[in-house]
Amino acid sequence: MEKSDDKIKVIAANRKALHEYFVLETYEAGLVLKGTEVKSLREGTVNLKDSYASIKDGELWLNKMHISPYEKGNRYNVEPERIRKLLLHKREIFRLIGKVQEKGLTLVPLKIYFKDGVAKLELALVKGKKLYDKRKTIKEKEAKREISRQMKKRN
Repeated sequence: MEKSDDKIKVIAANRKALHEYFVLETYEAGLVLKGTEVKSLREGTVNLKDSYASIKDGELWLNKMHISPYEKGNRYNVEPERIRKLLLHKREIFRLIGKVQEKGLTLVPLKIYFKDGVAKLELALVKGKKLYDKRKTIKEKEAKREISRQMKKRN
């Protein structure tokens, strides 16, 4: 059996999360989806902006992720912002339960993508940034941009 290279096609990224939070750890989780949701994902009609993950009864659930209804799906379409189950190993879920309860951290999706034809979600364990941290991040980005401009002018 030949091993194929992991073909990853990113569908959507949550850039706002990188601005709002410090990313401590990332996990790759599978998604439990209905058929028309997969077709909508392939079209790229998904929004991760205000979504987050929660843990209930030892299972991981994704809340507020908006997948637009598939236009040819008619009665098979499901509610766009329904709660979806995430698939992770049990030991990873138990580890996350401990971290989220103990330290007051949050689980936020960073990006959704197809890996070898299967929908996956990059889930991050994050800590909220304070206002001064956000300003510092913006200042560092602007400094890097200015340095690259100056280097471009010299070359």
